[in-house]
Amino acid sequence: MTDTLDLIVVGAGMAGIAAAKKCAKAGWSVAIVDVLPYGGTCALRGCDPKKMLRAGAEAVDAARLLSGKGVAGEARIDWPALMKHKESFTDPVPESMEDGLKEAGVRTLHGRARFTGKDRIKIDGHDEIAFRHALIATGAKPRPLDLPGAERMIDSTDFLNLKELPKRIAFVGGGYISFEFAHIAARAGAEVTILDHGARQLKMFDPDLVDMLLARSRAAGIEIIAEATPERIEATDETECVTYAKNGQSHQLETDLVVHGAGRVPAVDHLDLAAAGIETEDGGVKVTPWLQSSSNPRVFAAGDAAASPGKPLTPVAVFEGKIAASNMLKDKQVEPDYTGVPSVVFTIPELARVGLLEAEARAAGDVEVSFTDTSGWFSQKRRGESHAGAKIITGKDGMILGAHLFGPDYAELINFFSLAIKLGLTAQQLKAMPAAYPTAASDVGSMF
Repeated sequence: MTDTLDLIVVGAGMAGIAAAKKCAKAGWSVAIVDVLPYGGTCALRGCDPKKMLRAGAEAVDAARLLSGKGVAGEARIDWPALMKHKESFTDPVPESMEDGLKEAGVRTLHGRARFTGKDRIKIDGHDEIAFRHALIATGAKPRPLDLPGAERMIDSTDFLNLKELPKRIAFVGGGYISFEFAHIAARAGAEVTILDHGARQLKMFDPDLVDMLLARSRAAGIEIIAEATPERIEATDETECVTYAKNGQSHQLETDLVVHGAGRVPAVDHLDLAAAGIETEDGGVKVTPWLQSSSNPRVFAAGDAAASPGKPLTPVAVFEGKIAASNMLKDKQVEPDYTGVPSVVFTIPELARVGLLEAEARAAGDVEVSFTDTSGWFSQKRRGESHAGAKIITGKDGMILGAHLFGPDYAELINFFSLAIKLGLTAQQLKAMPAAYPTAASDVGSMF
């Protein structure tokens, strides 16, 4: 038995690293453990590598939009070279993350961890560790699918490590992962199909702008089949055959690769939470509003592993990790403030949201809604973009309640609305912002 640690952090992603460094710098004895390379999903298997690949897709799309408008010649993606470009970012991350933790005074461990008691944890290859506090920050994993042949699908991690891009790809699910990867693959020359069980895709986003995205996706060559329920996946010669039900009939789709894009769930089932008396809710660690386990006060949880009101987004994981650390250090019960957290689907162009949906806002009271098709504006015209729009929702008092944007550079633009909602700025105050012209930001004043 080793000496009792002040804190053991399980999961070396953004939430876990933020908490570990904060507590170590405060003088606590801290260790962090992960069975995977340090860095977590965002840096290694999600947000960042995805956007590295998206950069190539953006360049190809930009050239195609301006074909005949001053840009000549065929642009194409060299997939192995693009993958090496991605790896130039991801490969150094684990060592860099681990070095930073060590410099902060955090003991770094590797292996699968599981709880053995309310204040004990066992890591493969190490002695049992006693702790005063523990933080669970193990992130999420692909949602298990009860589907014959489901093992034939690859997940998002596998897609981001494909050495060659198959000619035909089918994505199961109509959420972030399917749409973002589909837009990359389509620009790289693949024939792409999205099979979604639901009638509506990307349900967390404004339906009017989602319709624009669906039209833009189809224009890029992506086939979207809604209300399609996958029944099984089978191998046929050198291809995959996806059988799905639609309108009471069975259909088959021949493809070269099937990708799991049907959502993610908290990755906590390997931790033996019951041994520590840690209750779960909706698959994650059941926590109080201040991120403390509702059943074991020694334990906190942050990020995707916590059943908190926060969205499964990297910025949320980071500030939840810091707040959990602060609450442990100071024995406080400070609750995270989720006001004004933006969310983006990084398709081409991107779809962004912050604040309330129109239906949510109308249910809460009288509102004003400004919905504008911005595809004819200069900011889109100059690049040949055919689909773009904005929907801004304000209260009768002029406060911005929600902003929904679809178009190039709008992932950056949504941050202005995020700040306005966070600080309680009115529409008139935001419109009064002098912006450099011509930029995407200079469009803000005309959006409502």
